[in-house]
Amino acid sequence: QVQLVESGGGLVQAGGSLSLSCAASGGTVSTMGWYRQAPGKQRELVAVISNGSMPNYADSVKGRFTISRDNAKNTVYLQMSGLKPDDTAVYLCNARRTVIFKTYEYWGQGTQVTVSS
Repeated sequence: QVQLVESGGGLVQAGGSLSLSCAASGGTVSTMGWYRQAPGKQRELVAVISNGSMPNYADSVKGRFTISRDNAKNTVYLQMSGLKPDDTAVYLCNARRTVIFKTYEYWGQGTQVTVSS
């Protein structure tokens, strides 16, 4: 069973920067990414990165957020800059792996990011 442990997040003023990290344990995962969910809104993809592929970003964060991963540490990072109040949400780490043609999906507990105006 893969477990995801997130760190980072917090409160920042608009225009500021924050970093998130998510470490996976209990297995090797192929895809790692970040989603976010604001109060009253659906969960949405922020950024995702797979082995051997270019990262994908939501249009709303392109040019401001950067996702990266350290495979040796089984860890994914999200560097956020130019933060806006609309970025306020719970950010959740996501990981996926495929075992014998079946894909398993895992979620972290979430970390709060609050951007004040």
